[in-house]
Amino acid sequence: MSGNGRRSARSRIKFSTDGDEGEPLRPRRTNLKNRRDQNSLRLFRVDVRIMLGLSIFSLLTISFLIYRLVNSIHEADTPRVVTPFPAPKLMDLPVFQGEHKESLYWGTYRPHVYLGIRARTPRSLVAGLMWIGVKDGRYHMRHVCQDSDDLSKYGWTHHNGRDFGHQELVDHGMTLETSFLKSKGDGSGYGGDWAVRIGVQIEESEWENDMLSSGHLFFYLADEEGNALTLGSDNLDIHESSLLVTGSRMDVGGWQLHLKAMDDLEVHYSGFRTPHIHNLSELVLENLGAQARMFGRLQLSDTSVRSPNIVVFQISARIPFKVDICFISGTGVKNSRVEERVSSLTGTSLTSLLKEKQHDFDAKFEKCFNVAEKLDSESIIAGKAALGNMLGGIGYFYGQSKISLPKSSKLKSHDNFILYWPAELYTAVPSRPFFPRGFLWDEGFHQLLIWRWDVHICLDIIGHWLDLMNIDGWIPREQILGAEALSKVPEEFVLQHPSNGNPPTLFMVIRELVYGLKKNKFTSTESNDISSFLERALIRLEGWFHWFNTTQSGKEMNSYFWHGRDSTTIRELNPKTLSSGLDDYPRASHPSEEERHLDLRCWMLLAADSLHSIADLFAKESKQEKEYGSTAKLLSDFEILNKMHFDPAYGAYFDYGNHTEKVRLSWKETNMRNNYPTRELVREVLEKPETRFVPHIGYVSLFPFMEKIIPPESWILEKQLDLISNRSILWTDYGLCSLAKTSSMYMKRNTEHDPPYWRGPIWMNMNYRILSALHHYAQVNGPYRDRANVIYDELRSNLIRNVVNNYHQTGFLWEQYDQKTGKGKGTRVFTGWTSLVLLMMAEGYGES
Repeated sequence: MSGNGRRSARSRIKFSTDGDEGEPLRPRRTNLKNRRDQNSLRLFRVDVRIMLGLSIFSLLTISFLIYRLVNSIHEADTPRVVTPFPAPKLMDLPVFQGEHKESLYWGTYRPHVYLGIRARTPRSLVAGLMWIGVKDGRYHMRHVCQDSDDLSKYGWTHHNGRDFGHQELVDHGMTLETSFLKSKGDGSGYGGDWAVRIGVQIEESEWENDMLSSGHLFFYLADEEGNALTLGSDNLDIHESSLLVTGSRMDVGGWQLHLKAMDDLEVHYSGFRTPHIHNLSELVLENLGAQARMFGRLQLSDTSVRSPNIVVFQISARIPFKVDICFISGTGVKNSRVEERVSSLTGTSLTSLLKEKQHDFDAKFEKCFNVAEKLDSESIIAGKAALGNMLGGIGYFYGQSKISLPKSSKLKSHDNFILYWPAELYTAVPSRPFFPRGFLWDEGFHQLLIWRWDVHICLDIIGHWLDLMNIDGWIPREQILGAEALSKVPEEFVLQHPSNGNPPTLFMVIRELVYGLKKNKFTSTESNDISSFLERALIRLEGWFHWFNTTQSGKEMNSYFWHGRDSTTIRELNPKTLSSGLDDYPRASHPSEEERHLDLRCWMLLAADSLHSIADLFAKESKQEKEYGSTAKLLSDFEILNKMHFDPAYGAYFDYGNHTEKVRLSWKETNMRNNYPTRELVREVLEKPETRFVPHIGYVSLFPFMEKIIPPESWILEKQLDLISNRSILWTDYGLCSLAKTSSMYMKRNTEHDPPYWRGPIWMNMNYRILSALHHYAQVNGPYRDRANVIYDELRSNLIRNVVNNYHQTGFLWEQYDQKTGKGKGTRVFTGWTSLVLLMMAEGYGES
């Protein structure tokens, strides 16, 4: 707990004397007659001192006990679920300080907007871009990434995750190109300077469209700390001065924002003051609307409130045009060379720098992934976009998660939640328009790609996630931190439930890093940094493992099941298992403690094996190391696995639980208030369930195969290859289905409003893991080696070809792909784990 309220009372006792007050005691001569009496008096005085000493000691002891009691009561008032894990933070490691921290200070860390820049600090200076697009003969403001804008393409074609990115956005006949570049030189403030180039063009077919003859960009700067921004002048004229706005902050010192262009531009502005920026689009639209009504013109008012903390600049010109905007830090000191630095980050100098950065990106891309001789040019373009969008989608968030209060909680609250501690998170995101925030199980897949490009960014992200662990070893699976992130999430998905986990996929990356260390795949600096990271991370990884091992364990020894399924629902065909990440993948029809979930068992094997590998790496012969080793050995025991999850009749692995196949959704009439009849789709159970295997072949069935538990000489491996390659079960020309076509749940809706999600469509994360296992079995000796290699080659070709074709046809990577047509489905602009297509191209799998 904090030190507030801690007090130590000290008692002071004043002794009186026989002498006058204030006069020192003097020795007195006594005769023998009086000595006995005097001795008696001395003994009495000694007793008094002892008694007083004992009294003081007792008082201090009582005070201490009262303090401990009060302190324990206070601690009891702070629930364990919102108590941080009691270990040193990973982000306090020296590797994340100094040059590393400063080099990542500024970035495109606002993935939910089309172009957004901020610093990795809780209350940052924030920049962003809006523009006016034309759709169906009407003007529309663009700012936040959203599907309803109907852009035919947008995303980073190149991004190195640190100081360079290039993006293309195609908006109904108008194309915008945005480039971002950072520079750290003499005179720069903390984090350095940055520049943005924005180019606007229109298609030839739109040359006669008056609405697209002129373009209107809106570039803004906002200070989340509320510091006032000062306009360069009341009447902005960039031909006389490039200065737009100035300000000062503790982090970067004095700063200036400049605008330069060769084209004839018209610049207007508006200044606002608000603690939030997530509704900035509405403020700008209100200002434009008022001007249009009063003066019939589409321009900002050239006015500002007093001491604005947000200033928006409207940049208007005839299309095509190009503008350079640069941010110069550290301007409040002598010899800051502002003009020289502005010149170096605009015009021809910026052009040269951007070309150099793009060349460096291309060279590093080939060095990391070595795909030039393996792929055609279209595949390489898609591969670069996959990497660019992944790195360009990294965000920085700060805030407090909302944690659901259990019904049994004794906490008094007017709300149904309690706040996690304030925390920051630096993370990649699955999708900029739909999921622009951190998802725990997605992040492990993201880092499989990112560590190969920049291992320090990977460690930084994993460190941020592990620092979110509470005292029990639990990490909230979805991170919705700050007002901007919260504005993108439906209310029913905001609360995080401390009884529910998420697959510990970060262990996939940890295992690969350990393997890389053992095989000397890193430079000496990288190896030292990874080692120091793993050494400190070990206690948190152990805490995470312990949380799963205690809260998600099943009734059968060494069995596990995902908690959080709703056993009382009457509206779901099969109660969802959101905590597994596989949502509506069919499990036992009736959730119970009898369940054994195959995928979770395999995730626990991964975790135990990874912890054992870390302990082995540091030669720590501890009790924990032996326990992790024995746990991994037990969970990988082929006979025990088969006994608990293998059905010889199908030749497949299954979940186990209280299950019946005879369930369906039926329309039922119900009487609501006022006797008004309504119909709803409810679950109807036609047969009493019994404990048994859950006979649904799909991704879950293949987890022992993915985790490479099956011996290469086993006949069961042949059965898995049969399931994978059978066109009537999982195989398609575009990848492997999530659920067998023969399953009773195949492509079935789970509720009236929930279409099938993991019940047929093709997902790239699971296909990548299956492909990795096929590659493994194609390399090891065994009777099925050649067959595994044939299936591997064909599946890899199908997956790459389909994703690449979709990218070039639609402009996007997709969340999932239709198993019948191969077309992208679900969320578009879903870079996330779909970017693993690049590792398929590079044949980069775990220990290969």
